[in-house]
Amino acid sequence: MSPGPVKELFSSLGVECNILELDQVDNGASVQEVLSEITHQNTVPNIFVNKVHVGGCDRTFQAHQSGLLQKLLQEDPAYDYDLIVIGGGSGGLACAQGRDRLGECRGNFHVAFSIGSCRSGEEGYGAGLRGPVTAGHVVGGCSWSVGLLRVVPAGELLPWDSAVDRVAHLPVFFSLQERMHRFCAGYFLRSQKADKLGGLGGTCVNVGCVPKKLMHQAALLGQALTDSRRFGWEFSQQVKHNWGTLTEAVQTHVGSLNWGCRLSLREKAVAYVNAHGEFVEHHKVKATNGKGQKTCYTAAKFVIATGERPRYLGIQGAKEYCITSDDLFSLPYCPGATLVVGASYVALECAGFLAGLGLEVTVMVRSVLLRGFDQEMAERLGSSLERLGVRFLRKFVPVAVLQLQKGSPGKLKVVARSTEGPETVEGVYNTVLLAIGRDSCTKGIGLEKIGVKINEKNGKIPVNDMEQTNVPYVYAVGDVLEGKPQLTPVAMQAGKLLARRLFGGCLEKCDYVNVPTVVFTPLEYGCCGLSEERAAQEYQRENLEVYHTLFWPLEWTVACRDNNACYAKIICNKFDNERVVGFHILGPNAGEITQGFAAAMKCGLTKRLLDDTVGIHPTCAEVFTTLEITKSSGLDIMQKGC
Repeated sequence: MSPGPVKELFSSLGVECNILELDQVDNGASVQEVLSEITHQNTVPNIFVNKVHVGGCDRTFQAHQSGLLQKLLQEDPAYDYDLIVIGGGSGGLACAQGRDRLGECRGNFHVAFSIGSCRSGEEGYGAGLRGPVTAGHVVGGCSWSVGLLRVVPAGELLPWDSAVDRVAHLPVFFSLQERMHRFCAGYFLRSQKADKLGGLGGTCVNVGCVPKKLMHQAALLGQALTDSRRFGWEFSQQVKHNWGTLTEAVQTHVGSLNWGCRLSLREKAVAYVNAHGEFVEHHKVKATNGKGQKTCYTAAKFVIATGERPRYLGIQGAKEYCITSDDLFSLPYCPGATLVVGASYVALECAGFLAGLGLEVTVMVRSVLLRGFDQEMAERLGSSLERLGVRFLRKFVPVAVLQLQKGSPGKLKVVARSTEGPETVEGVYNTVLLAIGRDSCTKGIGLEKIGVKINEKNGKIPVNDMEQTNVPYVYAVGDVLEGKPQLTPVAMQAGKLLARRLFGGCLEKCDYVNVPTVVFTPLEYGCCGLSEERAAQEYQRENLEVYHTLFWPLEWTVACRDNNACYAKIICNKFDNERVVGFHILGPNAGEITQGFAAAMKCGLTKRLLDDTVGIHPTCAEVFTTLEITKSSGLDIMQKGC
């Protein structure tokens, strides 16, 4: 398209613009190639306004109608910060601290950044930080926190996407030089039920991956104690588990991680102050501290990284008497007989370690286990939990939770209704744990005031493959993204790479394909790539070959544990050299095993490469180097001995 309409628009606004006609210059093709990499736009005109990429004609006129263009057209926009990060979980911190590979700073830099999610007027970890403010100043956030970053070099070095002429869209390309920014952040996490404040690091550190894995380990140790007698260990004293000792140890470790982050802030000479942030207009957020004092900050770019929080059921007694995973890991008393509502990986992981600690556990399932995961693997995982003593109540949903007796724990009656008919059931439990999903924290931060589109149904933010929203200067990373894996390492990778692109001259984008993950149930389930269901949709079932087997870990033989509980399979595309498109394992240490094979899948792993690999004996992972039986053959995979 001709730049004429846009040029006329600028002329009508009294703005001079510079135009580079790519077909009129010798290196036009090279310039277009670089522009495509930088902007992810393959059409012309490609318009930049005051260092910000706006887009083509349509997006420029949309920006004019929304008032954004006028904001960008200020002759010398004096933003307080180059970047404001809203949210303090894994993605936000990784973006703020994405300093590796950015080279060495030039000149003197002033850095300010803050995030958090406590309610106004509350204090959290880091609120008492003090120290000389020489390198920067952090304004801590409340209830979806505000992160502020300002980089003011003494020299004239600009970020790659600022390398444009002052007014319109004449690109000024120069030798990109890497820069290092010492970003820092604080995070406050508040349980929705108890007034429990967490610390730096977001859900993963405080109420997610870290405490969950430690409690998973506690359950494994219980099984190891049982196995140990078969290996010759003799002990006569009664062995029992102490919930208080466990939670104290877990919270001590979580606190040490919080402290490590705070120590890093002190070393960077950053002061930390609580505030709640929300957009008030384009390029401007308002921060309100616990005393109600308000301060406004402006920035050239913003990153939304507010994550998600557990969802409550809209039924009688849900918020009054139920807990979520936000509460479980610091629960001051043993939960006792527990009803877990939900069939997500969070639900099954919690059910698994609670059962492993010797508690009575029931899981209420509305439809299927692990929706979105391979369903054969999900059912096998469910069977492993049943063998551990977990009871499944399938095709039921709770309709009311009533308190029968107060206490720590007390007694609760749950009334549930069948999803397939009028049948109802009742049960009495000490604790009801809700694990029915999570809601994106995109409300209440003023996104509607600047026109950022969100999916009204689920609160997710649509972005392009550069993590850029429909508003050019606003980006998003982590669990708030629509259609992306909701995993801590994914958020960290996306945040880190976004920082490198914005400030380090890098072009690398986050690869959301073949992301490995693991469900930390007592018998772990690790996977990478496609489920059988998804692979059949993508490649057609007749084009796939599935190799599989049951296996018996050597450690289980002497302990006389089930010889047909562990399972491995790979899904191969027959017409692509039997490339592995799905990797699945249910067995001990599945997370450690899957991580290694995920790297191989990134390199184009095929069945032949697995066959040519010498296994390490005796290990569980070596089973993937000896797979021979296909599902299509119908041959028996049952293990009958060593």
